[in-house]
Amino acid sequence: MRAHARTLVILACTVGLLALFLRQTDLRAVLTEIANASPLPLLGALVATALTYVIRAIRWQAMLQPIGPTRFSTAFRATVIGFTANFLLPARAGEVLRPYLLARREGLSATAAFATIILERLLDLATALLLFAAFVLLFDPGVARADSAMYKAVQTGGLLAGVTSVVGLAVMFVLSGHPDWLGATVQRVTVLLPERMAHSVARLAQTFAEGLAVLRRPRALVVSLLLSLPLWLSIASGIWLVSRAFHMTIPFTGTFLLIALLVVGVAVPTPGAVGGFHYAYRVGTTVFFMAPSEQAVGAAIVLHAISFVPVSLLGLVYMVQDGLSLTRVRSLAESQRDAARAGEGLHVAPGTPAGASGKESRS
Repeated sequence: MRAHARTLVILACTVGLLALFLRQTDLRAVLTEIANASPLPLLGALVATALTYVIRAIRWQAMLQPIGPTRFSTAFRATVIGFTANFLLPARAGEVLRPYLLARREGLSATAAFATIILERLLDLATALLLFAAFVLLFDPGVARADSAMYKAVQTGGLLAGVTSVVGLAVMFVLSGHPDWLGATVQRVTVLLPERMAHSVARLAQTFAEGLAVLRRPRALVVSLLLSLPLWLSIASGIWLVSRAFHMTIPFTGTFLLIALLVVGVAVPTPGAVGGFHYAYRVGTTVFFMAPSEQAVGAAIVLHAISFVPVSLLGLVYMVQDGLSLTRVRSLAESQRDAARAGEGLHVAPGTPAGASGKESRS
């Protein structure tokens, strides 16, 4: 019943956001704008989007290096399949699927690998907000005057999210340095649980903290931080190129503001970020950069397609090669979540299909 209620809420959010996105829009004019878009910048946006996944895989390798060696091909494949699962399945299934797939192939702890996914998200949020802060402080061409109330709301939201990401990174830094202490502390806190479960929860917490080992390795941490900047500049390039293809007058640094809005848009748990992504882009381009509505709607549709469709197709190809279906992927993600909630940690079950290397997680 709870699952049905969640599905209804997600469906309502999707329909509501799409209604806002398409409100007072001439769809025939939108199709005309899409047909008149310049193809060369769109091709550049495709290349920039592909580059983001390459950089993500390289950065993930750097985060995983203190846990154990990984191959680029494995990190890239798991990243693409994970993002495909995020786009096509509910509840961000790819976030637990990625460490599972990597652990299965590289013989690492899936729980420790999952810790790097959380760290990755915090680095992404911090970098996106750093670019937004740079826009506000250095590059703002006067968009604040377009809608001062909304601009202040975006600034306030960015500040709160920035504080949250900094606090989260600080907490992870503290935990990363004391995995044994964390395990012992959690075990003392869980005295009300059955002994076996308390021990499992404590072991899970300790293994999770060990997965944050990159925070104790200055070189690996610096590499991860440095790679976050070109990653998000590549994302900004894709947004800018699509905007240029639709003949919008938006400076490259203006995409830093659009990124802040899109981060909020994709946070809404709709399938494939449909609705939230589109509405955030439309608001950003029409309110702050005075783009015509039909141009903004057409560009949002194309930008979403470039951002989501190619990687999803590649992810589906990888899944077929590994003998995985969407149903199987969803089942795997749910089983990993259930194991974590039970205090068992993420694990690689014996006899898993899909090109397993024969190595099992040590979690």
